[in-house]
Amino acid sequence: MPLTTAPDTLPASIATEILNLLLPHHRTTDRVPAPAEAFPHQLRRIAAFVRDGAPIVFTLPGFPCKSPNPTKVLGHLPDQGERLSLTFLNTLCTQIERIYSPGAHVIICSDGHAFGDLIGVPDDHIDAYADDLRIQMGRMDLHRLSVFDLRDVLGDLPHDTKRTHIHERYAPTLEALRAETRADDQALALYRGITRFLVEDTADWTGTRSALQRGCRQRAYGVIQRSRAWGALIAEQHPRAVRLSIHPQPIGAPKFGIRLLDAPDAWTTPWHSTALHRRDDTWTLLPHRQAIPRGRLMMQDGRPSHFEENPAA
Repeated sequence: MPLTTAPDTLPASIATEILNLLLPHHRTTDRVPAPAEAFPHQLRRIAAFVRDGAPIVFTLPGFPCKSPNPTKVLGHLPDQGERLSLTFLNTLCTQIERIYSPGAHVIICSDGHAFGDLIGVPDDHIDAYADDLRIQMGRMDLHRLSVFDLRDVLGDLPHDTKRTHIHERYAPTLEALRAETRADDQALALYRGITRFLVEDTADWTGTRSALQRGCRQRAYGVIQRSRAWGALIAEQHPRAVRLSIHPQPIGAPKFGIRLLDAPDAWTTPWHSTALHRRDDTWTLLPHRQAIPRGRLMMQDGRPSHFEENPAA
């Protein structure tokens, strides 16, 4: 039976029970799963909400925009990959509500404008993507989710002005970031992962491979700077929230990495890929070019949605 209030002796145990719902979806490069007790940051924040009898608020930076590479995605608007991911997050909140009646809410902190100029995506595509996320949430009655982006903080200022503002106010220096990447394995893994995405997302490069990689390595630092700035802004706007991440996070980190859908590796996201509905009724994510020979394209609302896997030969 759901709990409506929690006496002082219960917040920690309820927080553990709630975190246990998240642990099967932990996105990490660690090979051995860990118990809830190994995540003190998350337990402490969840328990604080429980102590107040308030809905638990999660913030999730991500859902920025679609990759600009058409060999990876179906277009610049959300598709079945995003719909499945949003449904998963809303269902997770529903599961929390069954054991803690005030429930939970996930704020999707759409970060495309923070670094759109560095990844080669037009600002109008980023706006259209975030706006469509809100439309999809309304259509599917995902009322435990909401979208937060730079427009909620800086209004209608020019996008370049917004980027300059958050960079100057919140971003770490390039020197500090390079030093961290040299000293910390997790920071190095993130830098390499973003560099790889930037290389893969460049669809129309005409120069040499080495020049492309060199340029992407430089831009990767900029993307991380802006992402850190966006994270600092989110923490300022939502200081009590439990912090989620779409990037793999080590056990015990302040941010909890969460896996939205099944994918071949820990870095694949719906906005860098295409959804494939497999014959066994499960879903996976893979690049558009790899989905084409495996299935047939399905449409929804007049635009490409996902692939249905071909029948067995």
